[in-house]
Amino acid sequence: MKASRQPVEWADYMAEKAAAAQNPLLRDFYRADWPSSCTSIADLNLVALDIETTGLNAKTHSIVSIGMVPMTMSRIRSDMAWHQLIRPPGDLVPESVTFHHITHSDLQLAPRFGDVMESLLAKLAGKVAVVHYHPIERNFLNAAVRRHCGEELLFPMVDTMQIEARLNPKRKPGWLMRLFGKTPISIRLANSRSRYGLPAYHAHHALTDALATAELLQAQVATHYSDDQAIGSLWL
Repeated sequence: MKASRQPVEWADYMAEKAAAAQNPLLRDFYRADWPSSCTSIADLNLVALDIETTGLNAKTHSIVSIGMVPMTMSRIRSDMAWHQLIRPPGDLVPESVTFHHITHSDLQLAPRFGDVMESLLAKLAGKVAVVHYHPIERNFLNAAVRRHCGEELLFPMVDTMQIEARLNPKRKPGWLMRLFGKTPISIRLANSRSRYGLPAYHAHHALTDALATAELLQAQVATHYSDDQAIGSLWL
């Protein structure tokens, strides 16, 4: 289920959601101290976030793992990293196992999403999440919360893939350039990292991808922005 359109000023939106929330965990989450759009990115506590799923459709597929790493523009707190396997309501499909290598035996004793929702919300409360391709994290987490308690989960995100898309608006060459061998510029996580000289990591592990995304944002800001860049110009 797709989340509703995100607001520009998140603090105001969160106050409205806090007043309307019925679930006490969501009410506390929305009541957190959320930054204003004019806050500089250097002054923010962020959290890099990645999830692995059984497929790409949030309506029919489920989350199987979540990885998070707290960060700022000057430090990545690997010592505070959090990784959690999630037992989905349905069966895994072979394609997803091949993709993220999480098997039925790995998930046999894993908790359900509802069992970890309190910890998850506590780690996200008041922080801007850093992701690579935000529709996955936004839609799947929203769908999981809706299934569990019937309410919406929506919070601010910075999408490193979208930043790369903005920085490379002509990444898809026209037919004439393709004829002369010009290839498209990839904005996938590994390819984006390579443009900044960041090392290659093994992909499709939620915690590793969260770390990789955190490093990518630091490199993007250091290369293309300044420490006083307003978060409102980057978040979604």
